[in-house]
Order: sequence, then C-alpha cells, then structure tokens
Amino acid sequence: MITSVLVANRGEIACRIFRTCRELGIATVAVYSDPDASALHVREADAAVRLPGATPAETYLRGELIVKAALSAGSDAVHPGYGFLSENAEFARAVQAAGLLWIGPPPEAIEAMASKTRAKSLMGIAPLTEVTADDLPVLVKAAAGGGGRGMRVVRELSVLDDELAAARAEALSAFGDGEVFVEPYVEGGRHVEVQILADTHGTVWALGTRDCSLQRRHQKVIEEAPAPGLSPALDAEIRASAVRVARAVSYAGAGTVEFLVSGERAHFLEMNTRLQVEHPVTEAVFGVDLVELQLRVAEGEALDPDPPEPRGHAVEARLYAEDPSAAWAPQAGTLHLLAFPSGVRVDTGFASGDAVGVHYDPMLAKVVAWAPTRSSAVRRLAGALGRTRVHGVVTNRSLLVRALGHEEFGSGRMDTGFFERHLSSLVAQDAPVAEVYAAAAAAVASCFQGRWSRTGAYRNLPSQPQLKVYAGGDRHEIRYHRTRTGFELVGLPGARVVEAHANRVTLEVDGIRRDFEIHAYGGGDVHVDHGTHTWTLTPQPRFPEPERALTPGSLLAPMPGTVVRIAEGLAEGDQVRAGQPLLWLEAMKMEHRIAAPAAGTLTALHVTPGRQVEPGTLLAVVQPVQPAQQAAQQVQPAQREVQPAQHAVHPVPNEETP
Repeated sequence: MITSVLVANRGEIACRIFRTCRELGIATVAVYSDPDASALHVREADAAVRLPGATPAETYLRGELIVKAALSAGSDAVHPGYGFLSENAEFARAVQAAGLLWIGPPPEAIEAMASKTRAKSLMGIAPLTEVTADDLPVLVKAAAGGGGRGMRVVRELSVLDDELAAARAEALSAFGDGEVFVEPYVEGGRHVEVQILADTHGTVWALGTRDCSLQRRHQKVIEEAPAPGLSPALDAEIRASAVRVARAVSYAGAGTVEFLVSGERAHFLEMNTRLQVEHPVTEAVFGVDLVELQLRVAEGEALDPDPPEPRGHAVEARLYAEDPSAAWAPQAGTLHLLAFPSGVRVDTGFASGDAVGVHYDPMLAKVVAWAPTRSSAVRRLAGALGRTRVHGVVTNRSLLVRALGHEEFGSGRMDTGFFERHLSSLVAQDAPVAEVYAAAAAAVASCFQGRWSRTGAYRNLPSQPQLKVYAGGDRHEIRYHRTRTGFELVGLPGARVVEAHANRVTLEVDGIRRDFEIHAYGGGDVHVDHGTHTWTLTPQPRFPEPERALTPGSLLAPMPGTVVRIAEGLAEGDQVRAGQPLLWLEAMKMEHRIAAPAAGTLTALHVTPGRQVEPGTLLAVVQPVQPAQQAAQQVQPAQREVQPAQHAVHPVPNEETP
C-alpha cells in the first residue's frame, strides 16, 4: 500500500494530485524550484524538497534530484503529473530502480509512444522527409513532449528552415530532446481524443471522447466531453482504435490517444502516456477520480470489467495569464485577487497574493462545469467565468466567455482554426456600460481611501470640481463635487451617485442602478467589477510628463522573459529585411520571435543569449531604410542577404507540459 507520494511536478497538477492523496489518507511531498519556494503546491504538501535553480532544465527536468528528494523525504511512490518528466522512460526506470513505485505506465510503453515519430511508425505512418510546395501547408512538431512546444504551421517554403531550427531549440529547452519531424497539416480538422485507463490484468477502459479543438498556438484552451457531433460509427471507431493502441504496447494506467478528425475520417496523432490537463471533464461525465484509479492500478488492483456509464456533459476552460489581443503574450505580476464563484470545479495552483512568474506555463486555473446537457454546461461555465475575479494580471477570461457564447461553438461545428478566424471579434470590448462610468465609480471611491478618507471633506461654497484622471481603453477625466448629501458628477448627464463606499459605488445611469466594486492595490491599478465585466484603470497625473523619446526603429521587449538565441550571424551594421527574425524570447513556456519591423540597418543589438529582460527593455534598433537608400539597394543587393536553403527535412535524433 502506498503511504507517501512525491509529485514530480508543480502548480495546478501537483495540487490536484495532493487533493486525492489527502482523501485517501496518503502523505504528500512536493518538490520546488527557487521561484516556486512559496507556491501553492508547496504550501499544500505535507513536506517539500528544494530543487536549486530556476529553469526547468535545472529543476523539474532533473530526474536524479527528484529521485533523491523522494528517498530523503521517505516517499514510497512518485507521481509525475503531466509535462516535465511524465513521458520520460529513463526517469520511470530510475524511480523503479530506487525501489520506489512508479505511478504511470511501464517504461517500455512510454518508450514506444513518447516519441511521436516512433508512435506513428508503430501505426504504419511515416513523416515527410522532403517537403515541396505541393506538400504545403505542413506541420513541424517536436517528437517528445506536448503542449504545443516545438510546433509550427509552415505555409511557405522560404521559412521552413527557420521554423525547423526554432522548433528544435524550443523542444530541446522544454523536453531535453531536440528531435522534430514534419507531417501534412490538415486544415479545418477537429482535435478529438479518447481517455484510456488500463490495469495490469488485461482490462482496458475507453472512457469516452473529448473534443479539444479550441486551441491557440496548438495549445488547448476549451475542452469538453463527450465530443459533440460525432456519428455513432465514427465514435465507436475512435474508441476501438484507442483500445488497440493501448493493447499494442501493453499499457497500464491513464493515457490519452489523440486523433485529428476530418469529416468521417480519424487520423491518428499520438498517444500521451500520462494524465492530461483536460482529464476533469472525463471525471465529471463518468463519475470517477482518475488520479485515485492511477494509484490503485499502480498498487496492482484490477479494474471492473466494464467502465461506468457516462452521464451528462462537461466543459473545461483554461484561464491563462495572457493577452489575446497582443498575440497571446503571457503576463507576469502579482495576483492581487483570484476568486471563483461556487457551482463549478476549479483546479488551480495559485491563490490571491501569489506571484505569476516568467519561468513556467501561464495557466492560472482550469474551470469545469457539468450539466445534464451540453448547452446547460456551456451556459453554466460561461456564467461562472464571467463572475470570476482576477486582479493584477491580464487574462483571457473575457475571451473565454465570448468563445463559449459564439454561435459556431454553440452548434458544435468548431475546429482547430476557430481562434484564428474569430480572434478579432472575440477580443472586442462589449462592456455592459461605458468604461467612463467605471472610472467615475473609481473616482468617487477614491475619496474614501488613503488621505481622502476624512469625513466632512466637502466644500460648502461653489468651487471648481475635483478631478481624477484614469487610463483604460481610453483616457477619462472625471470631475465631481462632494457635497453635504453625497457626490455630484460633472459632465456625465444621466448619471448620478446613489451610494458610495471605499470598495463599492452604486450609480444610476439612464435610470438603471448599477453596482460597481472597486479594488485598489498599493496605489497602482484600480480594478472595477460590474456584473460579468472587469475594467482595469491606471490613475494618471493631472499634468503628465512628456513620454521618454525612443530612437525610431527601437524594438522593446513585449513581456518579461529570457533571450534564448540571436539569429545566426546577426551583428550590428547588418542590413535586415522587413519581417526578418532577429532574436527569440522565451517566456512562460512560449517562444516569441522578435522580427525587424521594416527593412533597414541593425544599428544596435543590446542583448545576448541568456539575458533576462523586463517589459519595455530595449532589445535592438533597426534604422529604417530611406526611400533613396531603398532604391539603391534594389540596384546593389546587400552582401549579407540570406540565400534560400534547400528544404530537406532531417529529424535530429537526439520533454514539460501538455
């Protein structure tokens, strides 16, 4: 019997595994990197062991340190969670060699399926080895790991070599394995998967299907079970294929077989030999605890001959610290408030007051709703997300609410191109009232905060109105009088203050009463909540200083992160073309390419690989080409112009998140 489990992971999945262990009376041990020293998963564990360092390569990808931590803490079992070393056969063997119980599939099964190239070979599917224009578009993928790392859609041969190099570097950093391969890219396909659970006695369960088509950067955002709109024949075929795959490698434990569905055809993608991020929707529909079943299978228990019957529908949304309107840029900072309504399941690795760092995935939480029907589950989830409060970092919350309410998603006809098609409309603001009223509420509430909180702070004689200035979507100058009976807003016809307190202001706008909740943190941004909408407002000085002048062509870091590499051979004085990649930033498991905004001369390069930068850091300067210079260059091309390479694909033989 297992008495103590070390979770070789962090954040939300570590907290989720600890929850089941506590219910079963099993002690828990966490491991943590230096940035995670005060993280929620560390606080929730019975014991914790430090892994010195900050990056995944220094910490959560160091199998020998994790085995040593388990032994020193007295654990008798290791659960890998998902990502990091969860699909690393050598780590599984090292755990077993140390006399510890491995809560996962046999190393041989991991070995057979952890590499997508080997898995496809087992299924009789060969990758592309030579890419021509007729093959486009193609998909570059990392052979190990998941979560969209090392994955690129290529539509032009001219960028294939660059994308292959970028994918290799990203995969090597995330998974310790730089092997990549190329396969045809199926436009308009649906991402459908089957949850597998197998024991060591020959029983394999196929726990229904999940649809994970709503993705950004090849990373799932909204998932649901069962997958809607599949014909009975296709549904049965997919589940039967998943069982065959599991039996082919003598699988045991939890795993997922993934398919790309186009019409009535299902194309095998891969088998993930671990628990998936989206496993809660299957748990909700089948009434099981997959982590508990993983533990029981690891202890040698047999599953029932048949799985439980499904009931109802479940939908999950991943709440990310990211800005969808800025190319999904990840966000870092302090979570002043993280609060969810009741009635839904929330799996998270954060709490109010925690810091969102730059080293790991920007997912804050998974919110899951179940209901007897799909439409009811979708409505319940959208309502819960709308009433979720996140203060301190920009998130994708509003985008999730709008996506769940989109007609295409409601009809179940979505595919993996959903966000690419609809992003501009999904990020558009559709607040219930104009932002200026939120600013007015913030201005009134400020009178009860800090040095303005003295009672009786009004004038008995006519005077100039007080002024507060806020920047949000627009700049708002709020003028008001404080009187014996309350407040009078100036310049906002149809609006009056009904009631005012430090954290709540009630306005009547065009005859409709509206309550605004106001939260100010340490003199910084002010967050105003009303119904299902939140505004973030930044107090502005009445007389702003002139903005710091920047050299034309300055490239600033759009987010905190680490410079992972500079374009090969790039140096100050080089001529660059518009859109040419100059350097790459890695932040929160995403790699971001910084490209030349226009053709010109690279007059400054201020960073080197390995340097950590903050938002707004000056990275480089590209002096744009003047019209006369451009004409001359057309006559005499720059000597350092990059010549197109031969586009042969050579996978390099050589893993963190789902």
